[in-house]
Amino acid sequence: MSGNSFGKLFTVTTFGESHGPAIGCVIDGCPPGLILSEADIQPELDRRKPGTSRHVTQRQESDTVEILSGVYQGMTTGTPIALLIRNEDQRSKDYGNIAESFRPGHADYTYWHKYGVRDPRGGGRSSARLTAPVVGAAAIAKKWLLQQYGTTFKGCMSQLGDIPVPFQSWEHVHANPFFAASGDADLIARMEEAMDQLRRDGDSIGARIDVIAQNVPVGLGQPIYDKLDADIAYAMMGINAVKGVEIGAGFDSVAQKGSEHGDELTPEGFIGNNAGGVLGGISTGQDISVSIAIKPTSSIRTPRRSIDKEGNPVMVETFGRHDPCVGIRATPIAEAMLALVLIDHALMHRAQCGNVSVSTPKLK
Repeated sequence: MSGNSFGKLFTVTTFGESHGPAIGCVIDGCPPGLILSEADIQPELDRRKPGTSRHVTQRQESDTVEILSGVYQGMTTGTPIALLIRNEDQRSKDYGNIAESFRPGHADYTYWHKYGVRDPRGGGRSSARLTAPVVGAAAIAKKWLLQQYGTTFKGCMSQLGDIPVPFQSWEHVHANPFFAASGDADLIARMEEAMDQLRRDGDSIGARIDVIAQNVPVGLGQPIYDKLDADIAYAMMGINAVKGVEIGAGFDSVAQKGSEHGDELTPEGFIGNNAGGVLGGISTGQDISVSIAIKPTSSIRTPRRSIDKEGNPVMVETFGRHDPCVGIRATPIAEAMLALVLIDHALMHRAQCGNVSVSTPKLK
C-alpha cells in the first residue's frame, strides 16, 4: 500500500493500525536547531485524544508520545524524527461480527476489493486513530512556524448536524466539549442533548469545522499546480470522513457578485477576505480560512443492509466504542493538516526565494 506520506520537504509518513501495538510517524525534513521535547507535542495530542467527554468514544488511550530519533540534547538535528504512540485499550472482539461483511459508508468495502485483505479491528489503517501521529507531527510544524513567522492556528465547530453554532469568541472554544466558539449555555445544552439522543438511538451525525491560520507570510504557494489552496484542499480531504472543503467564501461565492467577492485593497490593506487568504494560489498575508464538512460516523448500532464477502445480503450492526460525531474531535486534526501544508510551502518558498517575506497586509 502506498499513499502513506504527506508533504514534499516536510514529509510525514504514518504507520500502524487502530488495534495494533502502536501507531506513529516519521517526519523527514524538519529543520535543525528547533528546541523540541515530548512536552511540545503532548498538549496537541491531548486535545484530540478519545475519552475526553461522554460525547466521544470511550476508548481510554493516553496517547502518550515518545520521540525515538531526530532530537539530540533537546534540539532537532535535521535527521528524521520518529514519533511513537502505543495503543493501550484495544477491544478487537467488538469487531468479530463484521469481519466477513462491510459497514455501509465505511472503507471496509473498498479496502477489501482493492487489496484483497483488510484489518477489521477498528477499521485498521482506515481508522481515524491514525490522525493522532499527524497531530503530533503538526505540533512540531506549529512550533517552527510560530518561531519563524509568528503564525498561529485556531479552529472551532460551526455546525453540529442541523444545529448551527454562531461564532462568538475564540475564548469559548476550550470551555466546552465541542470546540464551539460560543458561550451560549442553552446552545451547548442543546448540542449535548442531541448527542445523548444519538447515542441512545445508536446513530450518528456530521459536523462543520472552521479553521484559520493567522500571521501567514505573503508569497506561499506555487502556481499553477502547486497552489497553496489546492494543497490545503488536498490535505483536508485526506482527513477521515471529510466530504467537503471551502476556502474563504467557498460555495457562498456562487451567489456573490464580482463587486462583492473581490476583496478591495487600500493603503491600509485588504477590505474583506472572501479569498480566504489566497489569490492565484499564493498567500496574501491575510488569515487563511478553511471550512470542512464531516460526514456522519459509519460505525453505528442501527441495523443496516449490506453484503458479506461472498455477496450475500446481511444486516450489519457495529458494536464497540465509536464517536457518534467524529467532527467533535476534528478541530485539532484540521489545524494539524493546515499547519503541515504551511510548513511545507514555507520551506519550499525558502528554498526557491530565500527568506519568506514577513510583510503582511492587514485585514481592515
